Amino acid sequence: MADLMKGKRGLVMGVANERSIAWGIASALAAEGAELAFSYQGEAFGKRVEPLAASVGSSFLVDVDVNDDASLDAAFQRLKDEWGTIDFVIHAIAYSDKNELAGRFIHTTRDNFKNSLAISCYSFIDIARRASELMPNGGSLITLTYGGSNRVTPFYNVMGVAKAALESAVRYLANDLGPQGIRVNAISPGPMKTLAGAAIGGARKTFRHTEANSPMRANATLEAVGGSAVFLCSDYGACTTGDVVMVDCGYHVLGMPQPENI
Repeated sequence: MADLMKGKRGLVMGVANERSIAWGIASALAAEGAELAFSYQGEAFGKRVEPLAASVGSSFLVDVDVNDDASLDAAFQRLKDEWGTIDFVIHAIAYSDKNELAGRFIHTTRDNFKNSLAISCYSFIDIARRASELMPNGGSLITLTYGGSNRVTPFYNVMGVAKAALESAVRYLANDLGPQGIRVNAISPGPMKTLAGAAIGGARKTFRHTEANSPMRANATLEAVGGSAVFLCSDYGACTTGDVVMVDCGYHVLGMPQPENI
């Protein structure tokens, strides 16, 4: 290992289990020398995250509800009290009522639309504002998106709209925070076998389809996504901001399936 993250500290939000994309990122950052704090929501997720955090030498866990200002304030105050400053935040948080991911998009309810956008998009803005106050020497903010943001994807519905808003927020935040030396980017993996992905209807078919048709005839791995995050958080990513970094084995370049699959 090259110790690319040695001396850097940051918060990882959204680890659910060892197959989470957030965990793939956390593992890669820790392997490169980063010191990590982890957020979780509720006791059940806390019990899952604690042993994973311990495996990378961290006991810094904070219970956070991104819909609660007081909860967010307390979490970032604790980061300030214990570390003073941070260098990066990984935001891997999204939510929608899975019942509304099936059927027609036109039937999206007002309440689920607002909740999906609040958790999946606004939370990143809210977190960026707080995190930037702890980054006097610059830093890196990373969120996770998906290709359903700009191409209609079955069973994705309102989450596609939320991810489109999130990607736009990345660009506006990058412009706002650039003068402070803070970079803001999104990583867009293809479909992956995660707890969140399993909640989306047709996940297995989508996974097989992208594997069969991407230019590399494969899907992204946790290790590849983690490596991309390391680049963006390290000094090598110092001039990269406002981007959506595609880590999907090239699937996003296709206009139709491969000839053998037509």
